[in-house]
Amino acid sequence: MRAIVFEQYGGPEVLRLADVPRPSPGPGEVTIDVAWAGVNFADVKARAEGYRVEALPFRPGLEVSGLIREVGPDVTDFTPGQEVAAFLDGGGYAETALAPAATVFALPAGLDLRTGATLPSVLPTAYALLHEVGRLREGDTVLVQGAAGGVGTVAGQLARLGGAGAVYGVVSSLDKAGHALKSGYDEVFTAATFDTDVRAATGGRGVDIALDPVGGETFRRTLGTLGRFGRLVSFGNAGSEEPWRIGPADTYPLGLSVSGFSVLGMAAQEPQRLRRIADAAFRTVTDGDVELPVSAEFPLGRAAEAHRLVESRRSTGKLLLRVGG
Repeated sequence: MRAIVFEQYGGPEVLRLADVPRPSPGPGEVTIDVAWAGVNFADVKARAEGYRVEALPFRPGLEVSGLIREVGPDVTDFTPGQEVAAFLDGGGYAETALAPAATVFALPAGLDLRTGATLPSVLPTAYALLHEVGRLREGDTVLVQGAAGGVGTVAGQLARLGGAGAVYGVVSSLDKAGHALKSGYDEVFTAATFDTDVRAATGGRGVDIALDPVGGETFRRTLGTLGRFGRLVSFGNAGSEEPWRIGPADTYPLGLSVSGFSVLGMAAQEPQRLRRIADAAFRTVTDGDVELPVSAEFPLGRAAEAHRLVESRRSTGKLLLRVGG
């Protein structure tokens, strides 16, 4: 079968289309004939820096949609030919993907496979950030870094759906502001001035919840936008800077809370909790309350182009690879 692999870390050019053996499921596993594969920033970090890569060569790809091909000997929840979406720990950029049955989801009624590929990673992440970690309450003000990206696009909608009083977004450039404003945001600021803009928008009070996938100096400035009892949730280090460190002087004066979240960690350690969160998150899509638009799609063999688009910071919404179907 065809799959995208890389044998060394580097730029998009290290991705290559290769013929590899088709996997077979073991206990607790299924194989999926992939129709669509989602492209995520974590895939880019894996290729460039070895993020969560245990050995080379490596096949990237954290989420897919497609048809069940085979089920492992003890798997009873799925049958061959069934339409599913799945969250993986790699290997999604392939004609057939191996997946733990615990993180495979029957495709919700009314959704096609293309839409299904946008769901497994982004929707549960955004839902968990707001409701499980950030503890969103009616009337809270929310700030989201990367408001035009995949998580940002749905986080704005979910915050509004969850009763937020105001939702503010941060984008890398103003040409992304229009996309974010369609996704539940009241106002959108640029990375250069967001901290002073937030203070102005809130009358100096600051926000109740802030979500940050960037890290580094952006994390520090985002911490400074919190009001009393504010909650900052870090869920990435897109800037590849030194890990953040905080102490009592940062949190005691205003009673601030700082948390972290990794959907990959939850999938590995508590897949049943991921399933519960995913079920709630997917319902917001099937109910028509939340939408994650696909901004670009590429055939499997052009995965490098998709990675270049992600790294250019010009993309919005969701990027997909078209594999089969």
